[in-house]
Amino acid sequence: MIDKSIFKAYDIRGVYPDTLDEDLARDIGRAYVNHLGLSGSRVVVARDMRLSGETLEKAFIEGVTEAGADVLDLGLVSTDALYFAVGHLEEPGGAMVTASHNPKEYNGFKLCREDAIALSLDEGIGQIRDLILSGKTPGAVEFPGSVEEGEISEDYAEHCLSFIETEGLRPLKIVVDAGNGMAGKMLPPVFEKLPFEYVPMYFELDGDFPNHPPSPIEPENTEALRERVVAESADFGVAFDGDADRVFVIDEKGEVVSGDLLAALVAKSVLEKKPGETIVYSAVCSKALPELIRREGGVPVRTKAGHSIIKPQMRKHDAAFGGEHSGHFYFRDNYFADSGIIAMLTVAELVSNQEKPVSELLSPIDPYVRSGEINSEVEDQETVMQKVEEFYTERGADVDHLDGLTIEFDDWWFSLRPSNTEPLLRLNVEAENSETMQQKRDELLGLIRSQ
Repeated sequence: MIDKSIFKAYDIRGVYPDTLDEDLARDIGRAYVNHLGLSGSRVVVARDMRLSGETLEKAFIEGVTEAGADVLDLGLVSTDALYFAVGHLEEPGGAMVTASHNPKEYNGFKLCREDAIALSLDEGIGQIRDLILSGKTPGAVEFPGSVEEGEISEDYAEHCLSFIETEGLRPLKIVVDAGNGMAGKMLPPVFEKLPFEYVPMYFELDGDFPNHPPSPIEPENTEALRERVVAESADFGVAFDGDADRVFVIDEKGEVVSGDLLAALVAKSVLEKKPGETIVYSAVCSKALPELIRREGGVPVRTKAGHSIIKPQMRKHDAAFGGEHSGHFYFRDNYFADSGIIAMLTVAELVSNQEKPVSELLSPIDPYVRSGEINSEVEDQETVMQKVEEFYTERGADVDHLDGLTIEFDDWWFSLRPSNTEPLLRLNVEAENSETMQQKRDELLGLIRSQ
């Protein structure tokens, strides 16, 4: 029996080999080619360093070639490099074998079509799921596709560097935590072209993740990095997730910069170079982000979170940049795809040119106090969210359902939304002062967790 829950809103993700194994990977490859009509075309495939990655990639490739498509196998690269390859080489589709930030026992597939347009549950992943579950996935064609190995790392490094002016940069010292993930392979070709000193942490590719889990949004996973930034007197630090498409920044004081404020820094840089552009941001982001976009002369567009949602919104509005609180940053000139490396370079350029530390760049654009994202395990997510909504509606709140539940008062607001991958509710609270934030955070957690 196939566990249908592995087919998520933005990707396919399960535990290897319990809910995702080689047989299913092979079926996914066949169904992917069949759904997009790629027989006779070429598909770009890559993987991260997870322990099950090589065998799952091999099985997926077998499914793709059995369905009649050729494969360009990039081997070990980051997810953003896979997206780049699909767009740059003008191929009609691509697949990345990864489970991103999930623990080591997980693996999965991020799938896209031409121009690195991501498949979502509504457009592609659901149809692939249904085709597999129906048992009607076509068998092997008479003339299977071929497999060619390729290399994209150097080309991708050049592409990333094209987003900044490399001449005249002030030297910086940057501590980089690759988390034993793909940043350890992708970053050296980038840094060798820059006047920056980088201090590498955990650059060895290791799907066992021996130093910490590959999820830098969790504060405990950046503890060593924060200490190292201060010890090295570095300008800032960066932490990447497992497949290196997400990035988080640590300021010179060892404090974590939230994803939405990092998006504000990137947006500031983008709008300085391209005044009047549209910037897309997820509904969970701090109010500081749209306020900065307006001040800098840009046009903010609020949308739901998730790469398969934000990318089409960016195309619709021809947005130059898009940001999420989760550490995903999207660039129009990167085929509207996300890239942690490009975001890192944009911030480095800003710090170098402004000659101010990260904390001083942030202070004038961030008047708010935030809780950070707090997860609560909840069995009946819908009932709990309804209870919370009723509680605050009775108290005169403004209510918004764009992405989960957003409740707003004059001096504070919060977002509560269900996880797409786990039985969790994710809470973010923001207020004009610390006392209000703490009081409302505790009040909300009492409501959410008193089941």
